[in-house]
Amino acid sequence: MAVFKPDIRTVEVIRYITPLRAGGSLPAITEADDGFLYVLKFRGSGQGVKTLIAELIGGALAKMMDLKLPEIVFAELDEAFGRTEPDEEIQDLLKASRGLNLGMHYLQGAFIFDAVVNKADEWLASKIVWLDCLIMNVDRTARNTNMLVWHNELWLIDHGASLYFQHALSSATEQARKPFIAVKDHVLLPFATKLNEVNAEYAKLITKEDIEAIVASIPEIWLGEIFEDVQDKRQVYKDFLITRLAQSNQFTQEANDARKTLI
Repeated sequence: MAVFKPDIRTVEVIRYITPLRAGGSLPAITEADDGFLYVLKFRGSGQGVKTLIAELIGGALAKMMDLKLPEIVFAELDEAFGRTEPDEEIQDLLKASRGLNLGMHYLQGAFIFDAVVNKADEWLASKIVWLDCLIMNVDRTARNTNMLVWHNELWLIDHGASLYFQHALSSATEQARKPFIAVKDHVLLPFATKLNEVNAEYAKLITKEDIEAIVASIPEIWLGEIFEDVQDKRQVYKDFLITRLAQSNQFTQEANDARKTLI
């Protein structure tokens, strides 16, 4: 089987349209030089490039699993960008974000998934819960589903709250082996009846080589903002994901056990 290699375009942001105040990192709708609109995640936001790296890795793994998510692009902000922005907070954010950022294609007309109103297919729900257990995504709850319905299909957005080992790198290996307690609050857990079947398929589909290729797509300039030794820190990401994947039987059982308490 061929190794999965993320194919990520680079665009230049030409227009800031409006902030999305609902996001803690103050993302914004922007226009790029290819004529498309993107939701831009800024490197100068509170969590910085760690959020962008989590978005990149989570998005790549979702794509491997044939889950729908907006196209992810690298987005360049020119030095002159945002000088005419009247809002001082936004102007400061834009100044701090010059260079390489991350954008997601804006799904115009999409609406937020609501588990009370919208139902999820059992196989699809199980795939999403399994992925979020793998990357330890704590932010897919009823309060904030981070999913959209677009053209009657479920689309994933915002994996920035994943891979929180980044905020305590000295314990990355320990974190990879920890139970994922937050799965009990996953909005799709009640629908996720096929977790064992998903685990059997995707724990084998995602290989060490795939993980290495995904981690290799992280821009060095982002890693350089966090770490002194870029290559060593790439290994931290690879080791975490490979160790986490090796724990798939355990986190699948944890999710099944948590689901039983909801029934």
